[in-house]
Amino acid sequence: MTDTRVISRPGWADLISGGNLLRSLALSGGVALHAVNLYVSTTILPSVVREIGGLDYYAWNTTLFVIASILGAALSSPVLTQAGPRAGYGIAAVIFMAGSLICAGSNAMPIMLVGRFVQGFGGGILLALAYAMVRRVYAEPLWPRALALLSSMWGMATLLGPAVGGAFAELGLWRGAFLALLPFAGLVAIAAFFVLPRRDVDRKIAEPLPVIQLGLLTLAVFAASWGGVGDGVASTVAGMLAALILIAVLVVVERASKKRLLPADTFKLPGALGSLYATSALLAVTVTCTEIFLPLFLQELHGRSPLEAGYIAAVMSAGWTAAAIFASGFQAERRDIAVRAGPVLSLAAMAVLAAVLPVAGPAGDWLPLAFICAALVVGGAGVGLAYPHLSAMVLRVAPPGEADNAASSIMTVQLCATAFGAAIAGLAVNLAGASSSSADMNAAHAARWLFVTVAAAPSLCIIVMRGRSFRKATSHSR
Repeated sequence: MTDTRVISRPGWADLISGGNLLRSLALSGGVALHAVNLYVSTTILPSVVREIGGLDYYAWNTTLFVIASILGAALSSPVLTQAGPRAGYGIAAVIFMAGSLICAGSNAMPIMLVGRFVQGFGGGILLALAYAMVRRVYAEPLWPRALALLSSMWGMATLLGPAVGGAFAELGLWRGAFLALLPFAGLVAIAAFFVLPRRDVDRKIAEPLPVIQLGLLTLAVFAASWGGVGDGVASTVAGMLAALILIAVLVVVERASKKRLLPADTFKLPGALGSLYATSALLAVTVTCTEIFLPLFLQELHGRSPLEAGYIAAVMSAGWTAAAIFASGFQAERRDIAVRAGPVLSLAAMAVLAAVLPVAGPAGDWLPLAFICAALVVGGAGVGLAYPHLSAMVLRVAPPGEADNAASSIMTVQLCATAFGAAIAGLAVNLAGASSSSADMNAAHAARWLFVTVAAAPSLCIIVMRGRSFRKATSHSR
């Protein structure tokens, strides 16, 4: 089932033609299903609460979804080993569909939360399996383009999800938004059945699950998510401190255990794999922290409507998608330049946003908005330039026998970065005094300190890229 042709100058035509077309549709469809669902659910949630209640548990819809997605991604490697690619993908799609049906039939918020957890678990497996299958179904020269395609699904979901969810919400048919996902999930499962291998020729015995690490990771993400949606500074800081302590314990347990959650060399210093995961996570934090509060600040400080603010925020994902597609074919020196330029561009974008966004202006003043949009495009492009190549490097430097775990861990790390990014954004905004009496001044102050804080992520990314571990990763992937 793998395309083993030797491609000297791989292009997009090689990825979306012949047998690779269905493979690409199946894998990118799995990522798109999870991503679109995330934005659809966020858009229709106010309508859900108005009908079935449960405002006190509003934030838990996203919190439980993210936690379940991380668990699903972490468990995808055993699923792949035991069930095989074809059945594993099908099982994940069925789980996702079951969760969607539960959500559509919910008449109370506790039932909705169960459905969201089931959705997230199935979606997390789909996400991780898509990345794990890249090295199995494509020739190696196509890996960067395939990973760019998967990455671009998040940008497309940012544009498509709110539109779909908004349409159903306007019609008063929020349950239909969940039901609309079912045929999409079915098509993804059918495509996977025809194009993915039934079993691996190099199938190995599944290793025991790292139950302790999974428990610690779940608690850490739970603590970070709780901190991110906390009602005050104390709860936010407490959540973040608890999460950091749990992550530190996780690292200690992971290094000493034979049952590993991440590949063996992840926490080894100097470790090529750990540096790649770290840079990927920092870039994901940059996007997450920006997109969470940007719509709020655009409405409060620049007089934009909720719809306008939502789609302005989506400009960052559009920049990510365009850059990922453009740079995915870079080789050797051009690839290295693109990867190292990524966090520099993101850092510059955060500096512009910190300077321009806090300056309130009338709704008709488009000059500040032009600078904001330009910064968002540049910041997203910085992530898009680097992310697919970093993922491809992970596949190339994975320890022998752990390629599947390394590939599926790409999404585990990204989802964890999303959860921690949300908590960091909440911490920065709360500490900046966003909830005190002067609304305009508070919003401006919070916006400025948010992006000053976010700028630390690409700054750390630049430092990691200058280290010996990252240079080792770059040399190994050539």
